[in-house]
Amino acid sequence: MKKMLAILICLVMVLTVFTGCSQSAPEETGGQEAPVEAGDATEAKQRHAIIFKNTGNPFGEKMMEGFKTAIEELGHEAILRAPDQPTAEAQIQMIEELIAQQVDSIALAANDYDALQPVLTRAMNQGITVLTLDSTTNPDSRMVHINQADPERIGRVQIEAVYDMIGGEGEIAVLSATSQAANQNLWIEWMKTELEDPKYDNMELVRVAYGDDLRDKSVSETEALLQSFPNLKGIIAPTTVGIAAAGRVLTDQGLQGEVHLTGLGLPSEMAAYIENGVCEWMYLWNPIDLGYLGGYASYALVEGTITGAVGDTFDAGHLGAKEVIEASDGGTEVMLGDPFRFDADNINEWKDVY
Repeated sequence: MKKMLAILICLVMVLTVFTGCSQSAPEETGGQEAPVEAGDATEAKQRHAIIFKNTGNPFGEKMMEGFKTAIEELGHEAILRAPDQPTAEAQIQMIEELIAQQVDSIALAANDYDALQPVLTRAMNQGITVLTLDSTTNPDSRMVHINQADPERIGRVQIEAVYDMIGGEGEIAVLSATSQAANQNLWIEWMKTELEDPKYDNMELVRVAYGDDLRDKSVSETEALLQSFPNLKGIIAPTTVGIAAAGRVLTDQGLQGEVHLTGLGLPSEMAAYIENGVCEWMYLWNPIDLGYLGGYASYALVEGTITGAVGDTFDAGHLGAKEVIEASDGGTEVMLGDPFRFDADNINEWKDVY
């Protein structure tokens, strides 16, 4: 009997020790380990990707910088991508890689209006938010487009500019990016529409050339325009790479005042050509703000704040509230603002900004 009582006392002591250890464990490890892990999982960082047209493009670099700033302001991760060449095939490969990585969103400056539809549709079917910015796709390939400015105003204002520069008469040419770039093509269509006005009867659009947003090819295309059309009076380059290349050629050939240049350019790259008179004035918007707006739109779509439908509104950080509107191609878009004129009076204020 005494032996049995001793055994029972030992068992009680052992159980007491284990109970005491289990009760003291939370104090040693923080006590809330499991709930903290669960909280971390629900608050995991979203991954938002942006793909520009190609590497080595200052406009694209600034746009991706703005996108990254917005995403990081929101506490998430930005993935920046750009192929070596501005082709749809190169972008398709990158999109497929991002689908495999199961990113939350893809923002794309498209190299082709239709060719990207199959891969972008696959991305959306797998729950990935897809939007475009700068250069868009067809409406079925995106949820919304982030537009830098009204395409009609962009096209018309450049014709108005070259008209003033050349005195309303003479041959003009356009130096574009790629022949498949939707934004470039839309602006050029509006240029042609503006040229139908009788006031332009003494102006002739002799060629639309394509430099593919590559510096060397844009230089070659500018040189070819000057050789093919010795009476050329004006060049419109609605691409930052193209206008800088044309400015270099016109400067090297000493054609200031003979062949006038306007279009869309980065102040940092065009300041020298505005100052030397090759380009009297040109236009652009802020590519940093364009990317920034794209970042906030990506987040709003992933969060479900907007769906991309007309009338949706969302907060875009320091840009304020933005609204989704109907786009000219039947889809929807968010507008950044009007094109801004850069000339000799203000270029010094902007050339160190972007």
